[in-house]
Amino acid sequence: MRVAFVGKGGSGKTTLSALFSLHLARSGAPVVAIDGDINQHLAHTLGLGENEPFSAPPLSARTGEIKDYLRGTNARIVSRDAMVKTTPPGRGSRLLRLLGADELHATHIQNVGGVPLMVTGAFGESDLGVACYHSKLGAVEMYLNHLVDGPGEYVVVDMTAGADAFASGLFTRFDMTCLVVEPTRKSVSVYRQYRDHAAEFGIQVAVVGNKATGEDDLLFLKEHVGDDLLVHFEQSAHVRGQEQGRHQGELELHNRQALDLLREAVDARPKDWVAFQQHAVDFHLRNAAAWANEALGQDLTAQIDPDFEHGPAALATRA
Repeated sequence: MRVAFVGKGGSGKTTLSALFSLHLARSGAPVVAIDGDINQHLAHTLGLGENEPFSAPPLSARTGEIKDYLRGTNARIVSRDAMVKTTPPGRGSRLLRLLGADELHATHIQNVGGVPLMVTGAFGESDLGVACYHSKLGAVEMYLNHLVDGPGEYVVVDMTAGADAFASGLFTRFDMTCLVVEPTRKSVSVYRQYRDHAAEFGIQVAVVGNKATGEDDLLFLKEHVGDDLLVHFEQSAHVRGQEQGRHQGELELHNRQALDLLREAVDARPKDWVAFQQHAVDFHLRNAAAWANEALGQDLTAQIDPDFEHGPAALATRA
């Protein structure tokens, strides 16, 4: 199951991404965490020391090689240059199993705090004025497009802040989108914006309340979020201690229980491979018409394989 954490900057989505990833990994579940935020803090939140390097190359540094690997023998994709981030897999494409024995996982994963982590890469000085961060997120989108994850397997992605996540089709690549909302009017306004955008594409949003300090905060969230409120986390001395570089006991009981409830909700979410592939096709058609056909000088709609069925069926056919 693929889980995205989104929300207003500072709402705590990186912290909750880390807590949920650690919770899953400590239970023995297969999990991959991905830092897809322009502020690349997930590794340190998982436990990487401030002076420790993250040695695995960022996904954005090897986008060309990733394209070559994923397109495999798919005759509809004539070259790496012809493959854009929305190009959906088809017959001949290389599909991935979570933590499988493939070069993408082998190259880009580093274990941090017991969690296999991949990073998108920071926005560098050479990008200033000439690129947007979503060009880097293209590698994450391609990874998720070609991944066949099964029950009890998890991908947790810390996404960019605010409604900026809608600047690409990446927001359709998840089984559950967790919108982290603080008990503040600003955070609620981002929730409403995200909720409305998501509804246009039939994407369900589950609200995860964060930093609640008492009954008044919880009542505020229930008043402004209503039935979308899935679970809430309380202000955590444990988390604050970690952020300050000191150990502050274990995570509070309520917050541990909230992680359990969140996992139960994720596990209960049905997997819809037909809708997943249709969203991929729809966004590829939008990108082809908006810019890609003109930029590459070819009709990228021809990359869509009408006979391809994503999911376990595609793995079985390949085998």
